[in-house]
Amino acid sequence: MVESVADAIADALVRHGVENVLAQSNPTALMLAVEKVGIRQLLYRTENAAGAMSDAYSRVSGRIGVVAAQNGPAASLMVAPMAEAMKASIPMLVLVQEVPASQRDRNAFQEYDHFALFGGCAKWIRRLDDPDRAAEYVDLAMIAANSGRPGPVVLLLAKDMLMQPSHPKTAARKQDLGHFPLDRPRPEASATHKAAKLLAQAKSPIAIVGGGVHSAQAAAELAALIDVAEIPVATTFMGKGAVDETHPLSLGVAANIVGKNGPAAAHRALMQDADVILFIGTRTNENGTDAWTLTSPDATYIHIDVDPQEISRNYEAVRLLGDARSAISDLTEALKAEDLTQRRGAVAALKAAIVRAREERFTAIAPELQSDEKPLLPQRLMGDLDTLLTPNDIVVADASYSSVWVTAYLTARAAGQRILTPRGLAGLGWGLPYAIGAKLARPDARVVGIVGDGGFAHVWAELEMAVREDIPLTLIVLNNSQLVMQKHGEALGFGRTTTGIGFADVDHAAVARSVGAQGIRIEEPGDFAPALAAAMTSGKVVVLDVISSADAMGPLRIFDGQEGMIDVEPAPHPLRTLERA
Repeated sequence: MVESVADAIADALVRHGVENVLAQSNPTALMLAVEKVGIRQLLYRTENAAGAMSDAYSRVSGRIGVVAAQNGPAASLMVAPMAEAMKASIPMLVLVQEVPASQRDRNAFQEYDHFALFGGCAKWIRRLDDPDRAAEYVDLAMIAANSGRPGPVVLLLAKDMLMQPSHPKTAARKQDLGHFPLDRPRPEASATHKAAKLLAQAKSPIAIVGGGVHSAQAAAELAALIDVAEIPVATTFMGKGAVDETHPLSLGVAANIVGKNGPAAAHRALMQDADVILFIGTRTNENGTDAWTLTSPDATYIHIDVDPQEISRNYEAVRLLGDARSAISDLTEALKAEDLTQRRGAVAALKAAIVRAREERFTAIAPELQSDEKPLLPQRLMGDLDTLLTPNDIVVADASYSSVWVTAYLTARAAGQRILTPRGLAGLGWGLPYAIGAKLARPDARVVGIVGDGGFAHVWAELEMAVREDIPLTLIVLNNSQLVMQKHGEALGFGRTTTGIGFADVDHAAVARSVGAQGIRIEEPGDFAPALAAAMTSGKVVVLDVISSADAMGPLRIFDGQEGMIDVEPAPHPLRTLERA
């Protein structure tokens, strides 16, 4: 029996290990075909949320997420999640319906130039124009997405093309290309040995690692490097969990949260004084380096990355171009041949200082973690959550303050533990979709999401999807009726805010219950931990709507000493009164 193009694509997806496609029944011919071969179609409510789900699925599973969208307005909603994935180096296959070829360039219904639309947010864009090459083009898409620096790709599928017969002219394809990284290139041996000598001879080296360690599944290799090199390690937001944060050489998340009581605040001098800095899988971006001030410009830099354009972008470095797992492994072996006597002689005192600073920080933040203040402090919520987490649990957060609370106040107790934050572009509305995508990737794991009420409002319709598709998760909503990070930023920069900060009270627990989820409103500090523990073991979709403080400040370095200036009320809107329940 001759297969249609839709059938050929569906068979190729099965070969690549695809189990789910996030879709809204379009392209219809393709969805009928994928369901016929046992791939589960997961009906989302909005394309932008589906893209974020696919992103999280890829991050957690190590396999590419697949999402489908109709042409025109539906496709346009994919731009934001694809842009996040592009900046964060996360693979995603986006299957986009197009108008029939016979109607192209005739202003057909919802016709749009998808090449132009996705030009800035996709690594690869192709249209399937030859029905006999359907399986081949799926493979090309997988290779583009999962090789080199991973990223989102788009395959455009005309409605009439999907129903045409497909007669492949080449040998049947057999490879599974649905995982990443597809390849593990190694740096040049000479560069690796040069880096090893620099680290061995350094008086005070440090490593700063990013999300590339997670993408390369290199946590075990990083742990081995730390043990051999006796080198302290800080992480970026996306790198959190790449190293066991209870390790005596873990500095915690540094980035731009090195302000008062930040995880790595006590180690600021250590980072400033480091003479050799090893970057691994990081873009050395603004937030990840505290506006390029974390380390000294006079230091010597070594940079491991799979993207040659990221190496020496902001810091001239010894170039270790390659897959993070391969490069770390090679560097570790090279270090074993070096004289590390100097490093090992000083490491006991260094470890003691790091552990002492960690304990002093815990003492300093204990009043926040145990606070009975009302509205509830986000720090108190993180303290309660941290006591309940196991290394098998997954925590996701929205952007803005949600990411700060999670990365600053939760502890990654095992190398490789996943704590997901959208830091490619750091847009709002990723928290709930990330929780859904993470749970799809790891059904055995408990998934907890932390979102602000501002970000949650972008995507709360997806609660219905989670309930309908039986994707249990726990979502903590920080309900303070304000865009608090924006408020603090405006107050710091201008001494006042605009009228676009506050919004009316919303009963998020009622929103949850309206779609069949459990919704619990929390107003008393002592009620949170029991409710959270019950939610995490319930096997249900549970929303904890926590009335939380709009005055709590995260440990961003730019806020140090600015408490009085930041402590302002949002400007009231002259034409509107916000009534509070």
